[in-house]
Amino acid sequence: MSINRVNISGNLTRDSELRQTQSGTAILRFGVAVNDRRKNNQTGEWEDYPNFIDCVMWGNRANALANYLKRGTKVALEGRLHWSSWEKDGVKRSKVEVYVDEVEFLSSRNAQQQSSQQTYAPQQPSYSAPAPAPAGAPEPQQAPAPVSAPPTDNVYDEDIPF
Repeated sequence: MSINRVNISGNLTRDSELRQTQSGTAILRFGVAVNDRRKNNQTGEWEDYPNFIDCVMWGNRANALANYLKRGTKVALEGRLHWSSWEKDGVKRSKVEVYVDEVEFLSSRNAQQQSSQQTYAPQQPSYSAPAPAPAGAPEPQQAPAPVSAPPTDNVYDEDIPF
């Protein structure tokens, strides 16, 4: 038995490209960047190293999602790996792609529009009070306090056994 499943979350590196096969099947191609975090031995600092992954989606879902998969969009993907090889100008070539089965958008539409208009800048969470309840309405339950920001200390260290 073998299992070929891939789960990826990252940002799209380019706008999706929609094409059609000769038989009319839609093919949507896009790229996703996924970061690995490694410690730089020279500086001792943790750094992100990007992995660029080519993704392909087929059929009706490709048509439906073509307008929404834009550069900078944060997504979570589920699919399977597909290896292909070919020969071009006498040189054998190959590549591995992810054939995408499921897409989940991790950034809101507003964030997508802002990222296409501006360079990336981390946003601080904003909290607001709930709207007042109409007169005579039952008292709403108290919402839990917002979660504080993660510790700023370096949580990655060499003492972790894995």
